[in-house]
Amino acid sequence: MIAKDQTYIVMGLLDPDSIAFAIGQSIEHWGGKVIYTVQSDRLKRIFLDRSKKLSDDEKEALDIRFCDVTITEEVEALFDGVGTISAVVHSIAYANPKTCLGESFHTDAIDDIKTSFEISCMSLATVARYAAGAMPDGGAIVTMTFDSQRAFPFYNWMGVNKAALEGTVRALAREHGRSLIRVNAVSAGPLKTKAATNIPGFNELAETWNASSLMPWDTENDKHAVANAVTYLAGPYSDKITGQTLYVDGGACVAGGVLLPHERPA
Repeated sequence: MIAKDQTYIVMGLLDPDSIAFAIGQSIEHWGGKVIYTVQSDRLKRIFLDRSKKLSDDEKEALDIRFCDVTITEEVEALFDGVGTISAVVHSIAYANPKTCLGESFHTDAIDDIKTSFEISCMSLATVARYAAGAMPDGGAIVTMTFDSQRAFPFYNWMGVNKAALEGTVRALAREHGRSLIRVNAVSAGPLKTKAATNIPGFNELAETWNASSLMPWDTENDKHAVANAVTYLAGPYSDKITGQTLYVDGGACVAGGVLLPHERPA
């Protein structure tokens, strides 16, 4: 599934509960070497260093670099310093929950909308631009999205960002195909992470998912199923797949309405 002993960059680590960490663990399971990025040393100290879910030795063993994707120079420096890589995973998104999420879609916080777009969508293009130089023989770029075909309550401007992100995936796939670099997205069902707890109505969204998902959906443990799908797209077995969004959501995206009693998972 993964090119053994090759280097993979996983961007967006926050703590051991983050999707980025699950992805990194999956890649390492299949023999890849993982370099994680964290936005800043401050966030590392607050969320990762204080976590009780990893021992001090396990934390020390992580290869962590700092990279704020809103600072182009930091992105360029990251990929200049990692040598040749096989793939990069973009697991980064942000929107101010007080202005870009919530009960009302409308907001006067235009600067917050611009910031969320830059971090959640535009940064993928920045990453691809500089990651391409570290993949001279081709490779893969994988980003994380969420069902953008439907409008969900509370998700508001992040839903708009995810739709734009998927459009960016297609544009980047066209741009980098000649360099043998594949660009894809994984659309995951709702997963309980530190970032997800900042989404107003997350619990209601999870309940909605359980009512329409064709297979049982676990908001905590199914991040590993999502991570395995990302690992597949980051590895050589997904050769010739590019510009696609792979749904790993228990089938909720294809279900019309809620499941009837006889259809619900046991």
